[in-house]
Amino acid sequence: MLTTRAPAKINLTLHVLGRREDGYHALESLVAFSGAGDTLSFTPDDGALSLDISGPTSSAAGAGADNLVLRAARRLAEEIKGLRLGRFRLEKRLPVAAGIGGGSSDAAAALRLLAKANHLAPDDSRIREIARAIGSDVPVCLDPRARMMRGAGETLGEPIRLPLLPAVLINPGAPVATGPVFAALGLRPGALREGAAHADIAARPSADELLAALAKGRNDLEDAACLQAPVIVDALAMLRGARGCRLARMSGSGATCFALFSARREAVRAASVIRAQHPGWWVKTAVLR
Repeated sequence: MLTTRAPAKINLTLHVLGRREDGYHALESLVAFSGAGDTLSFTPDDGALSLDISGPTSSAAGAGADNLVLRAARRLAEEIKGLRLGRFRLEKRLPVAAGIGGGSSDAAAALRLLAKANHLAPDDSRIREIARAIGSDVPVCLDPRARMMRGAGETLGEPIRLPLLPAVLINPGAPVATGPVFAALGLRPGALREGAAHADIAARPSADELLAALAKGRNDLEDAACLQAPVIVDALAMLRGARGCRLARMSGSGATCFALFSARREAVRAASVIRAQHPGWWVKTAVLR
């Protein structure tokens, strides 16, 4: 049996530059990954492809044919004749429809496991093409390290060595549909959107350099997501009011929000306070990488 992690993807910034003629929105985002995530296991088998899901958020994950793990496996099998398939087991811990790429990370994990089981190179072009076809966030999740992501997710920068970034991740339990959030921007195909350019990020920034660059950034989907799920406003207010918080922002299309701290003890304390006040929220401490 082969096992891998499917970590949460955190958009530290998310700039919407416009909408392309093909209908996709053109993005520019600094992406990082958390240690918190799902766990995917794969047992090669000559029988039919299957998926078993368990874990605290499994009921919302969807175990049918549309699950991204199965979709990724089927697409790779169509591309590579004779691909050895088998049984997947997903331990689902990440919230669903949460702006942290849970399903995309699961799909990327499935592609990594199938590549290893079938002695394929991790950077095999067929795997990259299928990742792009499955979803915009899947390519960046194939090699889950911090980097810039541009376009509709197909253009990836080189890995960035982040400084130690203690963080708190919270999701107030309101699923947010990505489509309506992007639609609220009101961009027609071919339209550009005004906004300051993304700050340059060094290959190995210091904590102060990174935070200064992040402070100049933004998440252009935050306002639209807050209209769809007003509880995001409360989540951000709690994070920004936490002692030691240096930056708080929404990730992706929401509703997960994050806060960055200088010290791990500050993050642990903030998470404890938020968890006590909102026991029904998903609250995790993390170190982003």
